[in-house]
Amino acid sequence: MIAGYIIAIILLLALSGFFSGSETALTAASRARMHQLEKDGDKRATAVNRLIANREGLIGSILLGNNVVNILASVLATSLFTQLFGPGGIALAMATAVMTVLVLVFAEVMPKTYAIGRPDSMAMTVAGPISGLVWAAAWIVRLIQIIVNTTLKLLGLGAPEAPLSASEEIRGAIDLHASEGSVEAADRLRLVGALELKELAVEDVMIHRKNIKMLNADLEPRQLVMKALASPHTRIPIYRGEKEEIVGILHAKDLLRAIIPLGGDLSKLDLNSIIRKPWFVPETTPVQDQLDAFLQKRNHFALVVDEYGELQGLITLEDILEEIVGHIHDEHDVAVQGVRPQEDGSINVDGWVPIRDVNRAMNWNLPDEEAVTVAGLVIHEAQTIPEAGQSFVFHGYRFNVVRRQRNQVTGLNISEIEAS
Repeated sequence: MIAGYIIAIILLLALSGFFSGSETALTAASRARMHQLEKDGDKRATAVNRLIANREGLIGSILLGNNVVNILASVLATSLFTQLFGPGGIALAMATAVMTVLVLVFAEVMPKTYAIGRPDSMAMTVAGPISGLVWAAAWIVRLIQIIVNTTLKLLGLGAPEAPLSASEEIRGAIDLHASEGSVEAADRLRLVGALELKELAVEDVMIHRKNIKMLNADLEPRQLVMKALASPHTRIPIYRGEKEEIVGILHAKDLLRAIIPLGGDLSKLDLNSIIRKPWFVPETTPVQDQLDAFLQKRNHFALVVDEYGELQGLITLEDILEEIVGHIHDEHDVAVQGVRPQEDGSINVDGWVPIRDVNRAMNWNLPDEEAVTVAGLVIHEAQTIPEAGQSFVFHGYRFNVVRRQRNQVTGLNISEIEAS
């Protein structure tokens, strides 16, 4: 009789351990890997995904089964110690002490420790029997959920938190692995950059109109050709009269095709016949949409305008790709335009430089939610247009205003403040 009690308690503890380990494995299993295995035809991964999708039913069924076997084991232990030591407080105290240790060690800590070390393989192993449990206990779990949800609503605790989006989960995983050193800083920027495209507008990544290299259509043909050939860019906006009046885009290849047959007589050059029609896009266009438009139209150059049709800047396919892979340098490029590192670890930076470029170049974390450029950030934080020589400290960085022209901050020195 005593041996029967001991065998039954051991079996119940083993079953309790199975439930505890299964709960840990199924909740810690990699959703991405299970999804990929399911696509490859693994039926066990399919069962795991089905269980994870019904998380409330999964947890409720496991807790139900675990509590039932633990209570049964405690009842049998109490009966066993009552037979050994007779009825009374001693038997109850010993049953409580022994079962607490046995459940804690063999039914909780040990199986969960095992499961957390190999969650994916164990999740696929237990998915079959746990699926059966979930099916059998579905009506009980559903009744329990109704009672729980009703109680939480009565207590004002019923509103669930909004779940993280897929991109937020991926970004969190990337940042976690980067902080642990398993993902390099450059790789992190590329991965996060691809995720952030949908959050950016064209105005966040465009080249500001003050930095656009343009050519006047009224220049003498030879002078225009020499300026075009001296430019580091293959596509150059052409204006007539005011710089706001863009009449076309001059492509270097079109220019060369046109001047070669002229035999050196550039006065015969017909500029209007070779310039391309400009493409204007709103500054509020999402970067992802603009990337799709570039690929669809096979046009890699667009001018950016505001709601009044005023020219604000230009954007190219390269500008968007640089948001993902970092700066793409060629023999005509400066490493990071407008950013000049100093020997003391600070940087001299032009006011028009985008905050995102500074963060990428220096691996800093300046906020870019309220302003696009470095000068815009200083003006936003200072709530005024600062004078040359003024200094500000915010977000863990020191900003020294070096130059100001009229109402524009054109030059700053920025240094990171070491945490004391």
